[in-house]
Amino acid sequence: MLRRRALLMLAALAAVPGARALPPRVLQFPRDFGSHPDLRTEWWYITGHAASDAREFGFQVTFFRSRVEGTQGLRSQFAARQLVFAHAAITDLKGRALHHDQRIARASFGIARASEHDTDVRLRDWSLVRAEGGYHAHVASSEFALDLRFTPTQPVLLQGDAGLSRKGPDAAQASYYYSEPQLKTQGNLVLHGRRFDVSAGTAWLDHEWSNAYMHPEAEGWDWIGMNLDDGGALMAFRMRRRDGAALWAGGSIRSRDGQLRAFGPDEVRFEPAGHWVSPRTRASYPMRWRVQTPAGAFEVRTLLDDQELDSRGSTGAVYWEGLSELLDAQGGRIGRGYLEMTGYAAPLRM
Repeated sequence: MLRRRALLMLAALAAVPGARALPPRVLQFPRDFGSHPDLRTEWWYITGHAASDAREFGFQVTFFRSRVEGTQGLRSQFAARQLVFAHAAITDLKGRALHHDQRIARASFGIARASEHDTDVRLRDWSLVRAEGGYHAHVASSEFALDLRFTPTQPVLLQGDAGLSRKGPDAAQASYYYSEPQLKTQGNLVLHGRRFDVSAGTAWLDHEWSNAYMHPEAEGWDWIGMNLDDGGALMAFRMRRRDGAALWAGGSIRSRDGQLRAFGPDEVRFEPAGHWVSPRTRASYPMRWRVQTPAGAFEVRTLLDDQELDSRGSTGAVYWEGLSELLDAQGGRIGRGYLEMTGYAAPLRM
């Protein structure tokens, strides 16, 4: 029933009029930490690495907000004008296992909401809240739980052109997009009833909102967000056609001293290697990537093959998202973060 309800809701999202190009604007904080319900799609996305004594974990918490165009004119308080989705996962490197869960609800009756004033997104007992300059994420499921606090150590990083990030060859494919890398992470994780206090951890936050994220020819994307060991931050992505060729690309690097360089669509190249085939979906995912950027050549190597997430009970997609490490041209580790790959099990539609 959950999957059926999710698919019906997502079908309603498809009835969206032709999108126009997003205008350049100056992002204003704390207002733009909050939600933007006039735009179709939005997400707050935190990924990171946490250590608890000798155990190492990856974690992901994502909240989505989707505007349902077909219900905007309805007066009923039961109308699903906005939907809130949430995904959460823990990668247990020692146990060689991924644990994940998902939620979905309409934004009403106190069940789910996304504040317009600051980051305050809630879905039943799951939440991501910004307060006192930092973030607090709380998630509890039958297999795992996390209660983590994230403290910024650097200024907000505006992606693209001062926060306006192109995602395709048409100007309509774009998002407002900022990141907060190098977040100091504290708190605890719980797996099968056992609590692990986080002794050290670093996270990355992305916040994007858009009316038209993907070009009609795009099947999915490949994305990395890497906290560099020297304090810098590297992001790179490509929008991918059905044949695997790049339709668009971009990214940025910020050095430890704050120097920022954005990458153009012709300056980033992803080359896959070392595939893993999911035993559940038969999707084939690259486990290594060679990523060429103006800042140099890098290799991305996953730390656990099976980090595939099935979100067909909420957003309707199957995708791969997991803890990975970044190597330099000589093979030395220079960072750690997350790799996301969408559209491999089936074309992604947003």
